[in-house]
Amino acid sequence: MYQGIELDKLKEECGVIGIYTEDSNITNMLCFGLLALQHRGQESAGVAVAKDGEIDYHKDMGLVTEVFDDDTIESLNGNIGIGHVRYSTTGESYAYNAQPLVVQYRKGSFALAHNGNLVNADTIRDMLEEDGVVFQTSIDSEVIANLIARYHKFGIEKAIRKVMEILKGAFALSVMTEDKLIGVRDPHGLRPLCLGKIDDGYVLASESCALDTIGAELVRDIEPGEIVVIDKNGVKSIPSNKWCKKNMCIFELIYFSRPDSVLDDINIYNFRKRTGKVLAKEYPVDADVVISVPDSGNAAAIGFSEGSGIPYAEGLIKNRYVGRTFIQPSQELREQGVRLKLNVLKENIEGKRVVLVDDSIVRGTTSRRIVNMLKKAGAKEVHVRVSSPPVKYSCYFGIDTPNRQHLIGAVKPVEEIKDMINADSLGYISIKGLIESTGREEGYCLACFNGDYPMEVPKNKE
Repeated sequence: MYQGIELDKLKEECGVIGIYTEDSNITNMLCFGLLALQHRGQESAGVAVAKDGEIDYHKDMGLVTEVFDDDTIESLNGNIGIGHVRYSTTGESYAYNAQPLVVQYRKGSFALAHNGNLVNADTIRDMLEEDGVVFQTSIDSEVIANLIARYHKFGIEKAIRKVMEILKGAFALSVMTEDKLIGVRDPHGLRPLCLGKIDDGYVLASESCALDTIGAELVRDIEPGEIVVIDKNGVKSIPSNKWCKKNMCIFELIYFSRPDSVLDDINIYNFRKRTGKVLAKEYPVDADVVISVPDSGNAAAIGFSEGSGIPYAEGLIKNRYVGRTFIQPSQELREQGVRLKLNVLKENIEGKRVVLVDDSIVRGTTSRRIVNMLKKAGAKEVHVRVSSPPVKYSCYFGIDTPNRQHLIGAVKPVEEIKDMINADSLGYISIKGLIESTGREEGYCLACFNGDYPMEVPKNKE
């Protein structure tokens, strides 16, 4: 993963895609879709395709462009396929943990790509190992695959339904058999999954931006607990057989999703702009210019500018070509890592009172470095505004959060955080203001802010 500026961000999850067509070779489309989802994971990438009753696959460590070349794409022919980009939240970052997982079982074979995290994966894994099941990876996705294979006698659709009754946690799945593409979303809808239409088939994807990239039209979001089966007969929906309160991860809107995506009918860019406007109302300040921590803070900063009447300008320029494995062996080089990733546009901030808008503060270390960079470049004052509430609790559903003792919002009050990051003032959007920005009254998991988890979670991370 990137070092430097991303050290103070919550880490991405994973991205999944699936395509079903009647007679096209879809490997190119799968790779284009994964490129659109690359922000969701940069550790590994893979695709699996089916044609004439056979499943073939390729996966490896690295970005999509590093894993796939023309020859590899040419060798993978099929009319059904799934793909995955990974950031590991469970299981080490090794090639054998890359997805999709391809499983041989008594009734044939299937492939599975998973975004999310199970809270009961260890318990299920122990049970399966006691029964003699041998695991090839250390990821919880293999637990899901083994359970599906375990219930093979019921057929793939009923097997998945039975597995959903056992799993606890977050999961958006793209599953492929030799003749079907299946999408699954967990009963709480914690992780996103949408359905799109192309000329001769259908697409499943974590975000609608992947649909746009391959020329598909967004049809709708998969409902919480829903199973969607796509085959030669079209699309069949199997709704959830139990009611759960919808709890989509709010950080999908705040940070993880691309601003050009639409999740559960919410335009991500417009949501982020609204958070900025709410911030300007909740924490007004006398200042000369509003700038953002690019890129995820851009829309909120524009919203803050519109809400406050303070002009918006670029104050930090992001270098987009820093390598993923930049090594920082010393404190001095870690400080340089922020300057390598971000550089101050001195002309826009020198001698001015600056409002710096960011989407979140996790540890606070990078925020301090950025504030100090701005002041060293001549900013008279730096007022930090954050478009999410303080992150106080760990996540167990597919976001790689530090232990609570490393979450600055959990261990320090706002005034102490202000002093630690050397800001002249600090304001976080309220939970009420955040929900107001969605345009809805409920439907989101806010556990990282208030500790109200949608299900029982282990305590070892607290």
